[in-house]
Amino acid sequence: MGDPLIKQSVARPLSAAPAIFVPRSWWPTVIITVSLVVVVGPLASGETSISALTRPPTDVRNSHYLSNRPPLQPAAFVKLPIGSVKPRGWLLETLRRQRAGLAGRLQEVSAWLQEDGNAWVDPQGRGKWGWEEVPYWLRGSILLAQLLDDGDLNAETVGWIEAVLASKRPNGDFGPRRIFGDDDSPDLWANILMLSCLQSYYECTADPRVIELMLGYCRYVATIPDEKMLTHFWQYYRGGDLLEVVYWLFNHTEEEWLLGLAEKVHRNTANWRLNGDLPSWHGVNIAQAFGEPATYYLQSGDSSDLRAAYDNFRLVRKSYGRFPGGMFAADENARVGYRDPRQAIETCAVVEQIRSDQQLLVITGDPLWADHVEDVAFNTFPATLAPDYRSLRYLTSPNLVVSDSRDYSPGIENVGPMFNFNPLSHRCCQHNHTQGWPRFIEYLWLATNDHGLLAACYGPSVVEAVVGDGVAVRVVETTRYPFEEQVVFDITPDSPAKFPLYLRIPAWSKRTEVTLNDVVVAENIAQGGYVRIEHRWKHGDTVTLRMPMDVRVHRWRDNHNSISVSRGPITYALRIGSTKVVVDPTDTAAVDTQWRPDVDLEAWPAFELHPTTPWNYGLVLEELPVEDNFRVEHREWPRSNYPFAPDSSPVAIRCEGKRIPEWTVDLTGMCGRLQQSPAYSEAPTEPLTLLPMGAAPLRISVFPEAGDDRGLRRWRGVASTDLSYTPAASYCSADDRLSAMADGLLPCASSDQAIPRLTFLPRTGTTEWLQADFDQPRDLRSVSVYWCDDSSRYDHAPTGPFDKAINEADCRVPASWRLLYRDGQDWKPVQTDGPYGTDVNRFNVTSFAPVVTTALRIEVQLAPEASAGVLEWRIGGSTREPPAAAQASDNSRDASP
Repeated sequence: MGDPLIKQSVARPLSAAPAIFVPRSWWPTVIITVSLVVVVGPLASGETSISALTRPPTDVRNSHYLSNRPPLQPAAFVKLPIGSVKPRGWLLETLRRQRAGLAGRLQEVSAWLQEDGNAWVDPQGRGKWGWEEVPYWLRGSILLAQLLDDGDLNAETVGWIEAVLASKRPNGDFGPRRIFGDDDSPDLWANILMLSCLQSYYECTADPRVIELMLGYCRYVATIPDEKMLTHFWQYYRGGDLLEVVYWLFNHTEEEWLLGLAEKVHRNTANWRLNGDLPSWHGVNIAQAFGEPATYYLQSGDSSDLRAAYDNFRLVRKSYGRFPGGMFAADENARVGYRDPRQAIETCAVVEQIRSDQQLLVITGDPLWADHVEDVAFNTFPATLAPDYRSLRYLTSPNLVVSDSRDYSPGIENVGPMFNFNPLSHRCCQHNHTQGWPRFIEYLWLATNDHGLLAACYGPSVVEAVVGDGVAVRVVETTRYPFEEQVVFDITPDSPAKFPLYLRIPAWSKRTEVTLNDVVVAENIAQGGYVRIEHRWKHGDTVTLRMPMDVRVHRWRDNHNSISVSRGPITYALRIGSTKVVVDPTDTAAVDTQWRPDVDLEAWPAFELHPTTPWNYGLVLEELPVEDNFRVEHREWPRSNYPFAPDSSPVAIRCEGKRIPEWTVDLTGMCGRLQQSPAYSEAPTEPLTLLPMGAAPLRISVFPEAGDDRGLRRWRGVASTDLSYTPAASYCSADDRLSAMADGLLPCASSDQAIPRLTFLPRTGTTEWLQADFDQPRDLRSVSVYWCDDSSRYDHAPTGPFDKAINEADCRVPASWRLLYRDGQDWKPVQTDGPYGTDVNRFNVTSFAPVVTTALRIEVQLAPEASAGVLEWRIGGSTREPPAAAQASDNSRDASP
């Protein structure tokens, strides 16, 4: 629908433009600002008009490029065909590195990309290798080949597509045959991804076999009963990816039955309209699927569907994204109590977030989504990969002080090496990361409904498109953005043509200035909108956009009053010196890793980064305004033309800070959690260098403030790792730690996974024991036991009480237990009058007649259908009692999002 409020108005400068509020039933309220600029001199010919607005018009339809057909709602922008936008400058260098690195040579490494035994090339869809990995890789590689005009890579991608096209079966299905054994429902997930690859291939070739296969597959999917449709994990939560494909196919074919299929897909996809909760808190599911309701809005026309996508985005950032970089804390899943900037995000989630933001930009026209694309692409994505693009890591954190192969669970949820740079490891990210930069470049420019062009995100590029009445135009974008303030557009139409050029004004940009052929035509433009320049363009016309990049200090008041420092779209992080340690990629790979048997391991090493300089600084902010405490340092542009590396960053920020001695790594080895700021520090003030967050593989991007005012709070140090006794047990799960019961880390709930635990998983119904051995005999009178219980493991309800329990739990409190003490060679029960407690979410205290002994033993009877375990066992009368109050508050301080 078009907006009738976009119309001519009296001339006034943009800085004085009126705000017209258009009431909507969904958040956020649309604010459309309309005005004209008074033009003088050579621009006063009547052929140029300039206005500012927050949304583009949708009451006309672009006749040059395919867009939504009725009855679908019109999208705000129209995607240009693949190949319309090409990279230049540092973006071109980035793609060249990607081509020479893991993305372009992954077939040398990945077991899933070998043709032998691959279900994607088998006519019957059978084989060992045949799931999401091939389409994940193709989604990026098809684009990469086109953007670089790389014939060899293009031939390789075409080979896979030809195999896919040849795999079509009589019922319409294609590719690998995967059936879930518990309900005989089909696994559609990998096919959904491949449909996206086929979309791209069709844009490049217009091969009619693609449409034929996609229609056949959609007819097959339409026959699947609802009870077997999109069952199980990935496809259930990510059904929105199929929805987008169905709408694309409808726009190309006008087959009305596809809209019925789209409704079926939406109906059987997880409900992403829960208003205060999400159906899944898995990091990639969130990034990939939070916008599904907005996609369905194209068919429903229901504004509440749009609102749901915005609400999902806000909920995640409010609960787990109170730090810079655009992402959120989900080192597999977002977990209650884990929202510190030391928490990480998966590389797959990063590239899927960029993709989702781009889709929402096209649907809504809201520049918020373009701003967020840049936030993620410039601040988080570059640090997920080595600068040579030959290895990547699974997880990356805003505050990350070591990147090695250690197991940091339960500080992060996953067990195993999640932070090292390993080309063989992490099969999903290994293949899926390839789409990041190519897709970013693909969406730099978009077509508008009024036959113009939008510079959606900024970067050195060239676009060729059809505009106006059908004239071809070439626009060369010259810039070193996001490091420099100026973007220059050289516009060359085949013949003089009138059409609108839209420039996005980022929300951070104040005092923005636009010149047309060296004449200032707009200045002090409202932030977070668009400038529309309608002009009769001719060869040699130039538009210059200047966005002053002031230093900004953001205080995260609901994350311990911490601080981040930004300039333009880039957040800056502490430069931490590091040493690179090469390690065997096979020894340090994750458990699900597979690689080609003939891979050259010397050519594809893994490596770790260990810090060589201090990192535990708080910023000293003595000047007012606080921005005056920072000095921008411009450096020579790197000869490598790649700016996202510690030694080649073209911009740095100088400031001062104090070390906070109490801020150290914790017992898991991770950067300690933030505490309340400002923090007291007696350390001397030191000069600090901040680098772009994306150029800092080790970094602190969220700082405390530090000072020496004695009224400030001194941070607590990390608990001692000294144990008050030597623990032993009849059995300890491989995923747990024997020392957990005696490490002094106290839980905030029986379901607490923020600290290590000891469980007997997977044993059930057996008699087990826990034992405490002492160096010398002790006079003991009581014990306190904090039992594990996953039935009280509360799932996410970040805006309300934690009242939603996980249905399938592994650990319960034991059926019964008793306490024994060692008397010589015998074990004897203690004498107690009270019961042996099994309450959850508290210590169960048992007092007994005094004994002098060298060991205590808890004998545990497991329930018939459940295991058991302990989070902490404290022994009264021991000489080293853990400081309960301090430790409990330390471990539970983030328990309420």
